[in-house]
Amino acid sequence: MGKILIVDDEKMIRIVLSKVLSKAGYEIFEAENGKEALEKYEQYKPDLVLLDFQLPGMDGLEVLEELKEDNESLIVIMLTAYGNIKNAVHAMKLGAYDYLAKPFDNEEIVLVIQKAFQTMNLGKEVKFLKEKLNEKNIFKTIIGESPEMKKVLEQVRLVAKTDVTVLIEGETGTGKELVAKLIHQDSLRKNNPFIAVDCGAIPDTLFESELFGFEKGAFTGAVRSQIGKFEQANNGTLFLDEINNLPFNMQAKLLRVIEEKSMNKLGGRNDIKINVRIIVASNCNIIENVKKGNFRSDLYYRLNEFKIDIPTVADRKDDIPLLASYFLNQANKQFSKTINGFAPNVLRVLLRYSWPGNIRELKNVINRAVILATEDHITLDELMLGEISSNVRYKGNTTLVDATHEAEIDTIKKALKKANGNKAETAKILGISRRNLYRKLNKFDLL
Repeated sequence: MGKILIVDDEKMIRIVLSKVLSKAGYEIFEAENGKEALEKYEQYKPDLVLLDFQLPGMDGLEVLEELKEDNESLIVIMLTAYGNIKNAVHAMKLGAYDYLAKPFDNEEIVLVIQKAFQTMNLGKEVKFLKEKLNEKNIFKTIIGESPEMKKVLEQVRLVAKTDVTVLIEGETGTGKELVAKLIHQDSLRKNNPFIAVDCGAIPDTLFESELFGFEKGAFTGAVRSQIGKFEQANNGTLFLDEINNLPFNMQAKLLRVIEEKSMNKLGGRNDIKINVRIIVASNCNIIENVKKGNFRSDLYYRLNEFKIDIPTVADRKDDIPLLASYFLNQANKQFSKTINGFAPNVLRVLLRYSWPGNIRELKNVINRAVILATEDHITLDELMLGEISSNVRYKGNTTLVDATHEAEIDTIKKALKKANGNKAETAKILGISRRNLYRKLNKFDLL
């Protein structure tokens, strides 16, 4: 039924309690002072502790604090002399479950302990259900019912609880970082850091200091020591996105760190032990870079302990209506709109389009359409994709890049008109920065 540790310096009280509680079906352990209580707790890990206030050496409150520090959810019931209720209240503030005043009523003791175990079991059940619900919600962060995405989710479930290195390959915008986060959140490291590094955004000369950190004085401008991404991710997960951009000279250093589970800061002399789960991603087939001599084969095979291929939107078209509806609901909340859905011809266009920008492009298209929408549903007038699709279908000598540019120009013009020429408002409508807007206006001669 459960294990109970009785802590009291009076032998007769321990004998009586042991007899009563053993008869009730509990496994009993005894201690006559605080030191012995902590030793017995470490040895037997009881589910509940009956703890007297008056003990030789450490008093009951000190023992309580030690026990709760080790196990915050441990149930501790204080035993106190009649009239010393003030101490009992203080103990409950420190985390005690309840208190019993001496002399005891045997039936009362059994009843209180039964209720305590019911509370403990209920807490465990709630925790279990929360974990299951959390796991269910985690996997809801990836939208899709297509066979291709079900395969990805099954692979995530299989690999998450392990510590193997994972290689995720997929085109830009397919959601590689989301899959990496999903693996981390379903792993045994979920309560520790998830650190993401975009290898395509770090200058070649800064890779070493970014990943491994540096000591004060390691180079000009290093006025203080700094920890790198590996140390930040210690005991958690380090996600290296676009690993194909890692400079060749850094690849050997990364391999050494993964193999030896230790590293040196730039300018440092001492090895630093690290415990990090590595997940990497690439928007290209790395094996092709290996064949060209741009990526070390030994590093590739070390990273490729488990590989997940993320399908493009074009490869999972069954998911497009689900994704579009999901992004529509998100956009309604973000922009305080109440768009109910899509005109029938809009979904046909969404399904027909090739989506070179994948999930990211679909989300941006829906966001812009919601912002521009003047009715309670999205029509082709707001969905600039209509022009793209028409250009692709009917202009045989027009490339997809040209068609995309034409549609982008048209969208910018519509946004400018809606904002009465106000550049800041136009950038807000388009969901881009003003600097990016001016760059596009200059690119398309719209200034």
